[in-house]
Amino acid sequence: MQAKFYQMINIELLSQVCKIPGAPGFEQPIRAFIMEHIKPYVDRVYTDNMGNVIALKKGVLSGQDKCKKVMIAAHMDEISFIVTYIDDDGFIRFQPLGGFDPKTLTAQRVIVHGTEDIIGVMASKPIHIMKPEEKTKMPELTDYFIDTGLNVEEVKKLIKPGDTITRERELIQMGECVNSKSLDNRVSVFALLEALKELKDTDVPYDVYGVFTVQEEVGVRGATVASSGINPDFGLAIDTTIAYDLPGANPQEVVTKLGKGTAIKILDGMTIADYRMVNFLKEVASENKIDFQMEILPKGGTDTASLQRSGKGGSIAGAISIPTRHLHQVIEMSHTKDIRDSIKLLKAALVKIADFDWSFR
Repeated sequence: MQAKFYQMINIELLSQVCKIPGAPGFEQPIRAFIMEHIKPYVDRVYTDNMGNVIALKKGVLSGQDKCKKVMIAAHMDEISFIVTYIDDDGFIRFQPLGGFDPKTLTAQRVIVHGTEDIIGVMASKPIHIMKPEEKTKMPELTDYFIDTGLNVEEVKKLIKPGDTITRERELIQMGECVNSKSLDNRVSVFALLEALKELKDTDVPYDVYGVFTVQEEVGVRGATVASSGINPDFGLAIDTTIAYDLPGANPQEVVTKLGKGTAIKILDGMTIADYRMVNFLKEVASENKIDFQMEILPKGGTDTASLQRSGKGGSIAGAISIPTRHLHQVIEMSHTKDIRDSIKLLKAALVKIADFDWSFR
């Protein structure tokens, strides 16, 4: 049974994509990998001034007045940290790049990207010497520091304020699922790479701009710039969403479930998806027998917001979301079937997008 599910996706590639560092604003390593990997499968690969990677696949109507632009956004940055201070004993203070629940930092390894990569551990005051009130207090980010095991001279030689810090955790297979740090949003980077590769010899009607965006985790900044430059007619974000199908969850809190298929966004905290795009994705999924579930995410946002509102006149925008448990932790979990269903829906949508009635009705 496990082999069947693992054959649905390229585990080796997904593992590599999750492992490569790429803090918001410092996406150089993952950007270089994406550009080299996708080059053989599209007509053009380039970057904009913000650092977004843009992979263009020309449509059969390319160059004609009736050819439209479809922008697909998958952000390549990962929640990370940045060094702010090194004390006289060589311990590192930091601030986050992206949203963290402080309690998830306890007992975690990190990689400090100085002049060379240095392993460190997230450390805090030992429980043995905590005051009673400290034991019951929820931890704060300022309670943590990074211990590299090096003396202060070595630390200051190798590491400087402004160096980035990413989390250290390998991707593993668990049942029919994958588990790793940074599935948000590297699983979507993987999905977009695979979709463009699998569409290499398939005609699409419109020009497709596959954009691997920067700095989503700190305010959808890259997608805003890319959308204003491309000015798409249609926009689709590919991102993770909450799968809270866990003990203690009330039915209205679940959002999505693992193994039930890809998710079609209705709304999140930043965007109401265009109902036409929602209907289109539902129709395509049904026609192609792709399992799907509907996503209503009360809080949080994705590149969908920038796709919808940052181009001249806006775009008809929506999102394909990959259900994921334990978001913004190093144990994020996605189901291989949901990943494959998301790739299948994206591919089918790009092929059929010109056949849908996009008028208001």
